[in-house]
Amino acid sequence: MLSMLEDYRNQVLETLFGNVEHCIVVVDREGCISYMNESYCRFIDVDQTTVKGKHVTDVIENTRMHIVADTGEEEMADLQQIRGDYMIAHRIPLWENGEVIGALGMVLFRDTDEWKIMNTHIKDLLLELETYRNQMQQQNGAKYSLHDIITSSPDVLQLKEKIRKTAHSDVSVLLRGESGTGKELFAHSIHHLSERSTKPFVKVNCAAIPEDLIEAELFGYQDGAFTGAKKGGKPGKFQLAHGGTLFLDEIGDMPLRAQVKILRALQEGEIEAVGAVHPQEVDVRIIAATNQSLEEMIQDQRFREDLFYRINVVQIDIPPLRTRRGDIKILSKYLLQKVSDRTGKRVEEFSKAVEDVFYKYHWPGNVRELENVIESAVHMTDGETVQYEDLPAHLQKESAPVPEAETLKQIVEQTEKQAIQKVLKEADGDKSLAAKRLGIGKSSLYDKVKKYNL
Repeated sequence: MLSMLEDYRNQVLETLFGNVEHCIVVVDREGCISYMNESYCRFIDVDQTTVKGKHVTDVIENTRMHIVADTGEEEMADLQQIRGDYMIAHRIPLWENGEVIGALGMVLFRDTDEWKIMNTHIKDLLLELETYRNQMQQQNGAKYSLHDIITSSPDVLQLKEKIRKTAHSDVSVLLRGESGTGKELFAHSIHHLSERSTKPFVKVNCAAIPEDLIEAELFGYQDGAFTGAKKGGKPGKFQLAHGGTLFLDEIGDMPLRAQVKILRALQEGEIEAVGAVHPQEVDVRIIAATNQSLEEMIQDQRFREDLFYRINVVQIDIPPLRTRRGDIKILSKYLLQKVSDRTGKRVEEFSKAVEDVFYKYHWPGNVRELENVIESAVHMTDGETVQYEDLPAHLQKESAPVPEAETLKQIVEQTEKQAIQKVLKEADGDKSLAAKRLGIGKSSLYDKVKKYNL
């Protein structure tokens, strides 16, 4: 009966969409393809009889169909690149009894020649936009935007939406997450979406600056402020970020003395350079990041509570990669393309064994570790597909198959061999002394030494 209903549904879909010019795809709740019309299959050069049941990300590049099926939020007239060309795509969630059961996607184009003209125009506009973006990066120092945060995780998508809602204001933001989760990408994105986007974005790694220099680095110094000071003085990070955003990375490693001055800068809007007589007004927005528990540091009196409340107006908790395993596959594809472009090697995909290893591994270094692993594998591989053997040794070791359970006899023999080896070593090879310590006869020990090839 179920098979008959499925055949009927496919007949209905084929009747509706089989002969239309538009490219049509339907996916289920998990993002697997239920139907793809002949027009779409012909466009991306796949066999219509083989695509059903495959995950949509394995068939259509740069697709977001699985995201719409997961979130239930439609995406109309979205720009999508397929096979080097830009298409306009509609993605509409399908509902039944108040629940999302899948999504319908439609790639729009009326006439091939007309579309090529439009596509060329879009490419030209995007190149122009990229030129302006590069110029802006050189001016303000922020390289990444929200678009660079690749995800299908509902949690991270909510974070991106939270950033869109709060980026325009001047409130301080605290980014929390393990090392390698991409806190800097979020900081850049907040600056790009803020009213300060045309002003400087200045990053300070609080863990990398020696404690005796951190005040000079943050607040600058006057001419002759200390031995070795640069003639004419030097502006600090606060002065350089004036009008823009100051990103304090690893703020938990900042000395208490510097914390007092940062608190004053936030409260009074002024800082005092080392060796200066008068304070100087500054206007900066603070984005801080940490992988430590600032609450515990407050209890241990290693972090000021009043500064914590100043920087923690909006909190962004970035989940680790191991808790959003759905991102591993799409991130891997994105990073493989990025690394291949950077290295100039033509490596296009991962073997199934590699994908399995990636999915099962716990990724303590998060996205940064994933990128490093992929870069290493790209350098190691000799073909266009990354194989299991190309992975770093620690990943191969982690994913090595567990040996089959040993028999009782094998366990006893292994234990006996190890015990004899240990006693022989302690006895400096004296078999008579070793036999005595083991409580067995000398001839018996010789037999066992021969048996285990010791």
